[in-house]
Amino acid sequence: MRNWKKRTWVLFFVIDFLVVIQFITVNRNNPEVTGEINAPEEVMAILRRSCYDCHSNETVWPWYSYVSPASWLISSDVHDGREELNFSEWKDYTEKRKRHKRKECGEEVEEGEMPLWFYLPLHPEANLSPEDIETIVSWSKGEL
Repeated sequence: MRNWKKRTWVLFFVIDFLVVIQFITVNRNNPEVTGEINAPEEVMAILRRSCYDCHSNETVWPWYSYVSPASWLISSDVHDGREELNFSEWKDYTEKRKRHKRKECGEEVEEGEMPLWFYLPLHPEANLSPEDIETIVSWSKGEL
């Protein structure tokens, strides 16, 4: 009987904790687009489908981005992604930075580093086909 009471208290504590953390909100804003990247149509389609949620100011915030603690992780990932590369602020980049970021895009995609593996199960449409990878790599090398 004593063991049952202990488990009940632990369960109540966990439930209370999960309820309380829902009141800790995170920043899920989408700042203004100041200068979008100009790329060929086929490249833009891939970028919008597979990259824009983390690398633009046009993030689509799914329902689970409003549930803590997942909201903390998602908000942090989007913030970090925008810091690294933001297609919505592309025109603010210097020409040197644009060339570097384009090259990096191709390398990350070719090496399978992007999109991130943990993003894909909930966003299967973001999965890159071999043709998508070839398109991004060609674009990154200035061949498109």
